Amino acid sequence: MARSVFTSTPSRQSYDVVIIGGAIYGSAVAWFLTDNPDFDGSILVIERDPTYEKCATAHTNSCIRQQFSNPLNVQISQFGAEFIKGFKDFMGNDPRVPELSIQNYGYMYLADTEDFADQLRASHAVQAQAGAATQLMSPDDIKAAYPFYNVDDILLGSINLVDEGYWDGGTVFDWWRRSARERGVEYLAGEVVDITTANSKVESVTLASGDVIACGQVVNATGPRGAKTAAMAGITIPVEPRKRFTWIFSAEHPLDRDLPLTIDPSGVHFRQDGPRTYLAGGHADVDPAVDFDDFNMDHGLWENHIWPTIATRIPQFEAIKVITEWAGHYDFNTFDHNAILGPHPEITNFHFLNGFSGHGLQQSPAMGRGAAEMLVYGAYRTLDLSPFGFDRIARGEPFSEKAVI
Repeated sequence: MARSVFTSTPSRQSYDVVIIGGAIYGSAVAWFLTDNPDFDGSILVIERDPTYEKCATAHTNSCIRQQFSNPLNVQISQFGAEFIKGFKDFMGNDPRVPELSIQNYGYMYLADTEDFADQLRASHAVQAQAGAATQLMSPDDIKAAYPFYNVDDILLGSINLVDEGYWDGGTVFDWWRRSARERGVEYLAGEVVDITTANSKVESVTLASGDVIACGQVVNATGPRGAKTAAMAGITIPVEPRKRFTWIFSAEHPLDRDLPLTIDPSGVHFRQDGPRTYLAGGHADVDPAVDFDDFNMDHGLWENHIWPTIATRIPQFEAIKVITEWAGHYDFNTFDHNAILGPHPEITNFHFLNGFSGHGLQQSPAMGRGAAEMLVYGAYRTLDLSPFGFDRIARGEPFSEKAVI
């Protein structure tokens, strides 16, 4: 996104909604607010890095899956798939907006223990009840459909070839921003350095420039910086930046069919990327919080863990070559690896969109819509997203989701 679309100073002193963070979630909420016929207020989106070079959205692998263990997460992904496939229609059939689709190579979960196989079976029942097309596969089934896998240690597989795979998240992000601006949302290049509260409300945010902006409601959509933003309002949330690595590679002997997004029992995952390229992702066994600006690669991780794992699972990938690589950050919820959504129970006009732990891009349509509903109505009107509320953390009751990558 070009810097020129941002203002450097706010055009007014007060806004009905101030959204801190202008990447996928800040822009999703802004767009869904403008798309709501019951909202006609003013919106300011504040983004500290208008280049988006280091934001989590820029480093995403842009995939969607239905294979979750919690039925609400399945429903969230089902709306995500509906939104992607109906993108042009959702965007008002604007002739400039492209048609989108999902590249349905599916996610292939591989279980090498009875406990994990039982987990896949339980999740399959949840997904089937929700209408997802997940299939359980024996090792023989896997080998017949995907003969390149080594399944000697595998007890069970799980795959869904409907609404699971790659989608163009960058285009959705771009059009949410573009459409929101055309509808009057103001995007400002700046950094929030303080949040003033009084009488259980946020009164204003202060920018590094010295500008003080009053607000009716404020949304924390700052990704891996979510805890830092919340702390300005005196709120503690269990979110921290965790480093995640991605490699794009080619193979001397490419596969003769699409490679599903394979979740190896080791935790390493890999998938089709282009016609003759593949993507792999993972992280080190020691997985601490990192500095916000730490995007250094761990080259030993590829040599010592990622590549050997890939070559063991797919012997045809013994000879592969890294084309490009990068490190990005998860906004990692250390409490239960799921989103924190909705208003704070005490500072009631401070809203969370934090802690997605790697699910963020695929959940952005449903979560963005839900956050907008809460801002407009004080309640969710479509999916009931209240189980993601902050109060579960205060109660010490995690949101249960076993399918975390």
